[in-house]
Amino acid sequence: MIKVENLELPKRYHDAVEHWQRHNFKDYDVLLRYWDKFFPKDEAFCLCAKMEIGTTDVVQVGEFKGEKKRVKPDEMTPEQAKHLLAIIKAQASTEFGSIQQHAGTVDRAPEDEDKFWTMRVMAEELRHGYQMLHLLLSEDWSHVSGGVTGEQMVEEILSMTTGSHVLDAFNLDYDSYTDNVVFAACIDRVGKYQLTMQKVCAYKPMADSMPPMLREEAFHLAAGVIPMRRWAQKAAQGSVFVTMTMMQHALNKWVPRGLEMFGDERGGDTNVKFGFKDMKNDEASSAYHDEVVKMVHDINTRYLRARFPDMTPDKCEQVLAELARSRGTHQGVAWSDLLRVPDKRFFRRKGVHAFQMIGMDGETFASADEYLRYLAKNLNEGYVASRDLRMYAEALAKVAAGELSVEDAVRSMPKLKRVGGTCPCSKGVRWVMEDAGGEQTTVAVR
Repeated sequence: MIKVENLELPKRYHDAVEHWQRHNFKDYDVLLRYWDKFFPKDEAFCLCAKMEIGTTDVVQVGEFKGEKKRVKPDEMTPEQAKHLLAIIKAQASTEFGSIQQHAGTVDRAPEDEDKFWTMRVMAEELRHGYQMLHLLLSEDWSHVSGGVTGEQMVEEILSMTTGSHVLDAFNLDYDSYTDNVVFAACIDRVGKYQLTMQKVCAYKPMADSMPPMLREEAFHLAAGVIPMRRWAQKAAQGSVFVTMTMMQHALNKWVPRGLEMFGDERGGDTNVKFGFKDMKNDEASSAYHDEVVKMVHDINTRYLRARFPDMTPDKCEQVLAELARSRGTHQGVAWSDLLRVPDKRFFRRKGVHAFQMIGMDGETFASADEYLRYLAKNLNEGYVASRDLRMYAEALAKVAAGELSVEDAVRSMPKLKRVGGTCPCSKGVRWVMEDAGGEQTTVAVR
């Protein structure tokens, strides 16, 4: 039987999280009020840290395999503790960041059920962020934090907003409710991989945090995949409100950012060596990409079965295989009518394939102008008109012209940063650009 201990942060930090919630998740109380209506079989939501009891005490991977897991930061080498601290802070940033993204478009959900499913995802992300704050506050990290206190780390994380989070996927605004759904299917899937890899973590409090988060992450994936299946079936029946193109454009936006969340394909050795994760970056991102391919295959079968109700499962597989081979049509359904997962090198801005001009099917482009026109055709209009894509286009043009190295292009893209205060009311946010020496220059103010 699974045993879990529920823990609460010291009152002033618990209050700080609730204060953040009131600014960033205004319908939180509505969700709790109607929880039993939409999730009658599930346990009531708890804003707390959940620690699994009874997990292994032994390090499972890496150079310390077989030794007893560490339970305090000072039981690790300073290098290990500093590396793990960065992982915990990045994890916390993603949890709070996804709530801010969902909040922008959750009210555009087509049905109440859709909205409450998304709000449950937001609430559980809030709990996951709370969980990471618990790890930062329950032990002393000062010897590897550069003198930054637990209070200051909490303030830093709660100060982040869309544009200033640690990972790029959490710095993009949603353009419509389609993003709420496709983000859950693609980016929360990355979360599932990260949490699964971290179940083996050699720091036991981190490992004990993972199982309760993973059980909730399964619902987050469902909040993405199930609506996509339903929308594909409606699209096959001629709905004017949902189309396969709409979902394809969202996949093109999020899958590249999801791949980059695993880190550079050449890295990940340190995580495995220290026993923090059990897969390196390339292995994990490749497995993720394969899994997204399977998800999209399933959605395409549902599209075909809705379009041809008498089609058997075997016949459906035959038709999909033939369409993939021929890129042709079957009784009016064209290959281009179906969803497909973009090539791993498509629209990348970090890692081995950063700023390469590769199309969704692996095709190459000779000029930045030609590639940008291709991207504009395969991304939704709201995103094409964004500052994020404009900055990418400017950097790509310089890389293609030989005026900027890929490394400098990655560094040159400005980020939105909050300049002080934990409360979003302050609106102390500015676009900044960092030079090679780490100096910052304000680009624009909003």
